[in-house]
Amino acid sequence: MINYLITNARIVNEGRQTESDLLVQNGRIEQLGAGIKAPANAEVLDAAGRVLLPGMIDSHVHCREPGLTHKADMASESAAAVAGGVTSIIDMPNVQPPTTDHAAIVAKHELARGRASTNYGFHFGATNDNIEAIKALDTSLVAAIKVFMGASTGRMLVDDEATLDQLFANAPVLVITHCEDTPMIEAAEQRARTRYGEDVPMREHPRIRSREACLRSSQQAIELAHRHGTQLQILHLTTAEEMALFEPGPMAGKQITAEVCAHHLFFADSDYADKGTLIKCNPAIKSAADRAALWAAVADGRIDILASDHAPHLLAEKQAGYFQAPSGLPLLQHELPSLLDHVKDGRLTLEQLVEKTAHNVAERYAIAERGYIREGYWADLTLVDLQQPTAVEFEPLYSKCGWTPFAGHVFNNRIQATFVSGQLAYHEGKLSQGCTGQALQYVR
Repeated sequence: MINYLITNARIVNEGRQTESDLLVQNGRIEQLGAGIKAPANAEVLDAAGRVLLPGMIDSHVHCREPGLTHKADMASESAAAVAGGVTSIIDMPNVQPPTTDHAAIVAKHELARGRASTNYGFHFGATNDNIEAIKALDTSLVAAIKVFMGASTGRMLVDDEATLDQLFANAPVLVITHCEDTPMIEAAEQRARTRYGEDVPMREHPRIRSREACLRSSQQAIELAHRHGTQLQILHLTTAEEMALFEPGPMAGKQITAEVCAHHLFFADSDYADKGTLIKCNPAIKSAADRAALWAAVADGRIDILASDHAPHLLAEKQAGYFQAPSGLPLLQHELPSLLDHVKDGRLTLEQLVEKTAHNVAERYAIAERGYIREGYWADLTLVDLQQPTAVEFEPLYSKCGWTPFAGHVFNNRIQATFVSGQLAYHEGKLSQGCTGQALQYVR
């Protein structure tokens, strides 16, 4: 393994910015401080004028493997991640077959080993009939239990109230929920069909996947968590009304936490006119006023974690009509650049970005020795130039689906280098060959 000395970095970590050198040896952060002398076997990277961040841990990713690999796989999507400054990903269970039993979670670890450029972890899926598997869960293999309380199909939709009660009562790890009320959505779909037939305009999407459906389901999840003392995180929140359900302030000590995703902080319903089904996702992108409420919640700590909900589909699939076009966007390569643009615009500080993309993710999912720039921790690092722009149209796209909702956009920053477990995975516009991430370990 090559060792590295990063010099003259502006390190953003644990609420502070400091000028420092950083020595990486054997995959870990060996030393932090000024004037570190380069060992004979270390390559030197001068970071002058740039910022060094703990690598982003994206805890909400759909890599589509197994079963849907025409859209994406662990190799392609982890390549997109490191190109975007993301060093660890945690993959969702709604694949084919779904990750809802012990054999499936073991198989996913085997699929990722040696193929993922990032570090990797996996969520376990709940169903209406796998409560015994959840009770017997090997918690060393999973980050959390994912519950689709809406917006899923087949066995992955958990809509039986008795099952939900048992699940929240017996979950051995953090429960994470997709909260939308399916009966309300189905009724809204029927109303839209009555009015428009099959040619429903995309502007109707936030009315079909309505704020009321989101709020009702989020309230139900929180009530269940309070009833059973369950550790709960609600994913990809979208509405102003839901922000009132969460406590402001630091994440430490919270039983119930909240996540918001990069596209819900970037786009608003006015963008449907231009982007159409390319920004169709569940829950739906809603109004500019909702987006402003999300930003206020990021600022006061009601939102604890920022993620992507990276969910690639083929462009041909997305170009179908409203009911046929699948929901989901490819975001791994551009989520961190989009968040860094918000730093430039004053909506977010670098310290807040690091807290909500690295520190809090490591703490909430009990990830060992990652998420911070600390001596002895794994060297998961992202070097960013905040002065150099990135024109998306001139950059290679690494996600297998080959498109991005940010087409034509110019970000006001550039990912210069990404280190994964001490390996230089991406540098100055090029992926490194042979970089392989590690399975995340948990401290519980």
